[in-house]
Amino acid sequence: MTTVPTLTLNDGRSIPQLGFGVFLVDPDETERIVSDALEAGYRHIDTAAIYRNEQGVGAAIAKSGIPRDELWITTKLWNDSHATAKAHAAIDASLEKLGLDYVDLYLTHWPTRRGDHVEAYLALEEIKAAGKARSIGVSNHTIGQLDEIIAAASSVPVINQIELHPAFAQRELRAYGAEHGIAIESWGPLGQGKYDLFGERAISSAAEAHGVSPAQVVIRWHLQSGLIVFPKSNSRERIAQNLDVFGFELTPDEMAAIDALDRGQRVGGDPLEVN
Repeated sequence: MTTVPTLTLNDGRSIPQLGFGVFLVDPDETERIVSDALEAGYRHIDTAAIYRNEQGVGAAIAKSGIPRDELWITTKLWNDSHATAKAHAAIDASLEKLGLDYVDLYLTHWPTRRGDHVEAYLALEEIKAAGKARSIGVSNHTIGQLDEIIAAASSVPVINQIELHPAFAQRELRAYGAEHGIAIESWGPLGQGKYDLFGERAISSAAEAHGVSPAQVVIRWHLQSGLIVFPKSNSRERIAQNLDVFGFELTPDEMAAIDALDRGQRVGGDPLEVN
C-alpha cells in the first residue's frame, strides 16, 4: 500500500496530499472506477453534487469495506443552493447519495455573480457545527471574495480548490493562501488535455531522466510545490500509475524549469464570469 503524505489544515485536521477526482466520470461507470482507485490505494476521493456521481462514489466506498476513518471524502455545494436553507438540504442530499453520515470536506463549488458567496460559507459553518462536515472551505474563489468571507465568518476556509497546473500556476492566490493558512488544491492538474503540457521539454526531459511518465512528473511537481492534487483517469493502469509518484524526486533545476512554464493560461472557467 502506497503511503501518501498528509498536510495539516488550519483546523488541525490532516488531509492526504494526493487523491482521486471524479469530474466528468460517467455516473454509470463511477462505482467501477472509484473501486479501482480504492483498490490501488487512494483514500482521498473528490466529488461534487453537480458531477451527478456521488451515488457511484458511495457505492464504491460501501463495497470496499475500508473503515470510514481511513477515508477522506470531499463533495461540493452547487451554485443554486447558496441560500442557507438550500445549503442544508443540499448536504443532506449529498450524504444520502454517498451513504455517509458526514463528509471530511465540504466546499462551496463556485462564487456567483449574485454575490452570495459569504452567505454560502456561513451556511457551511452551520453544516460543520451540525457534524455533517468535518472541515469546510471554498473552490474557485478570488482574493477579494476570500477577504469578504474572512471578514464575515468565524473561521477561515481550510482550502481553496482552484484551477492550477504548470501553465497556470496561480502564484498570487497561492501566496494569499500561505499568508492566511488556506491550503491550495489543484483541479485540472494535468491541464485537462486542452494544451500539449506533456510536450513541454521541461516535463518530457524530467520524465526521461527519472524513467516515469510526463503525468507522473506533473503530479510530482504539484506535490513538491506543497499543493493537494487529485488527478482523474478511467484507466485502471493510469489510476495506479498516477499514485506511483513517491519513488523519485524532481531536482531543484527540474522544478524551476517547470515553474517557468507559467504563462497565465487558464483552460477552465473564470470565477468572475460564472453565473
